[in-house]
Amino acid sequence: MGNKEVIQEILSIIPDSVRFVAASKTRTPDEIFEVYSEGIRDFGENKVQELSTKQPLLPSDIRWHQIGHLQTNKVKYIAPFVHLIHSVDSIKLLKEINTQALKNDRVIDCLLQIYIAREETKFGLSDQEAIELIEDFNNSEMKNVRLIGVMGVATNTENENTVRKEFKSLKQTFDQIKDLYFKNDETFREISMGMTSDYHIAVEEGSTIVRIGTAIFGARDYSKK
Repeated sequence: MGNKEVIQEILSIIPDSVRFVAASKTRTPDEIFEVYSEGIRDFGENKVQELSTKQPLLPSDIRWHQIGHLQTNKVKYIAPFVHLIHSVDSIKLLKEINTQALKNDRVIDCLLQIYIAREETKFGLSDQEAIELIEDFNNSEMKNVRLIGVMGVATNTENENTVRKEFKSLKQTFDQIKDLYFKNDETFREISMGMTSDYHIAVEEGSTIVRIGTAIFGARDYSKK
């Protein structure tokens, strides 16, 4: 359940410029509402089915983030309301987001998911693939999606040097992409990295969005769907 003291402690640690997304995978609407009641408005879900089920049951001013892998055929279910998609890892997916955003008369903000872990994450673009995707995007007519930054998941390890190195690499990738393609675009500014175990390192390395679940909700019960 949401813990007021823990939330306030995290908010006191991260700068005002860093957005706090409560990772609410497997959490009930009541648990989410308790955290909402402490002033949190950004919530992130991994699975489209969970996200689309919870969204109508909770306050309309919640900003919903899709932070897990997104299948192309699931985009239509979240396109009417999703605030930010963190996990774009192909031009095919970006095109489908654009198609569904157009149908809903929206522009959907997206982050490119960059593969930074050694073996813990199955999804994400290499730096070269990210550049190729951006060039394809720039040569397209997609007007209903907006690329505003990058996202990455560090290796699940207690070795802080490994985690820090991976976050540094994501910041370097962001800087390279920003310099090459978005130099004069103030909206391309987001680096989504850092979770309960490593958000303090992520913030030190330039994160602008942290995705924190366990610290505020407690350990997950994966038997609940």
